[in-house]
Amino acid sequence: MAITERPGEIFLDRLAAEFNFEPPRAHGFDTVNSIKAMHDGRAKVFFALGGNFLSATPDTEYTAEALRRCRLTVQVSTKLNRGHLITGKQALILPCLGRTEKDHGSKGLQGMTVEDSMSMVHLSYGMKNPCSPNLRSEPAIIAGIAQASLPNTSTPWAEYAGDYNQIRDKMADAIAGFECFNRRVRQPLGFRLKQPARELVFQTDTARANFSSVGLADVAPKPGRLLLGTVRSHDQWNTTIYSDDDRYRGVKNLRTLVFMNADDMRERGLKKYDLVDLKSFAKDGSTRQVFGYRALPYNIPPGCAMGYMPELNVLCPIGDYSPQSDQPLMKHVVVEIAQSKVMAASGETA
Repeated sequence: MAITERPGEIFLDRLAAEFNFEPPRAHGFDTVNSIKAMHDGRAKVFFALGGNFLSATPDTEYTAEALRRCRLTVQVSTKLNRGHLITGKQALILPCLGRTEKDHGSKGLQGMTVEDSMSMVHLSYGMKNPCSPNLRSEPAIIAGIAQASLPNTSTPWAEYAGDYNQIRDKMADAIAGFECFNRRVRQPLGFRLKQPARELVFQTDTARANFSSVGLADVAPKPGRLLLGTVRSHDQWNTTIYSDDDRYRGVKNLRTLVFMNADDMRERGLKKYDLVDLKSFAKDGSTRQVFGYRALPYNIPPGCAMGYMPELNVLCPIGDYSPQSDQPLMKHVVVEIAQSKVMAASGETA
């Protein structure tokens, strides 16, 4: 819902007209640049609505230090995670209602709008009683902060917090594609988000899908090194890990592992379940390491390796990202994998 560090001018104009204020026009920070800004002191407050920023982002140690340098870190959360342990000089944890809990506003039971994987937008009502009568919803927390920090505001924050229909009415006016939001979301199954390309409507100068080709750079690593990509397991949703099993890849009770091509394992004298150490190499020459992972043979191309996020995000350098999208290169981490020094020192055999 327009959560972007680079909102378009058309959206900003509609937002300004709807709420009678002038929104900032300068671009903000994406994830990588947010971390850098906190690290060098340009950003002093970190405010998170859910999630586990520390675990989801690249270069875990660098990101942790960036968060510690903030004057204030605030987490609005339904449950605790390891990210809550890394804080700024002052820190707040604001517990909030989960989507499964009943959300009673001033106008009765409130429904949140959600989008499923088929781009269908529909209402979602919590069915369980809140675990505490003191819990507030995310919209109520944000509205309360706005009301307290903007004493002269003309925006009816308390009304929005008590009646989400009013928020949706404003969204209908401010965001293209959400006209008549409250009516459409109450249709059976809700409504599908407009996606022109799916309807073969191409918003290009030719009104057709335009294809282009570009030469690929030579990305082969130096001899002895592999390209590591991070992935999720079957029993995982984002950084939430439900179990240490991975039905997709036939793994049980193990996450500290690296999948390798069998030939690459033989070249390194490794057998299944041997302990290995991984060392990554950034473009700036810096290195990062993890120790004591299990090597597993897997049907993966020679020269490649694969392991789980968030555990291996620590190997992804903060400075290695796409120059077009600023997306961290978590699927393209240059690594060396060798028999673990921990294993050698202990005399352990797999």
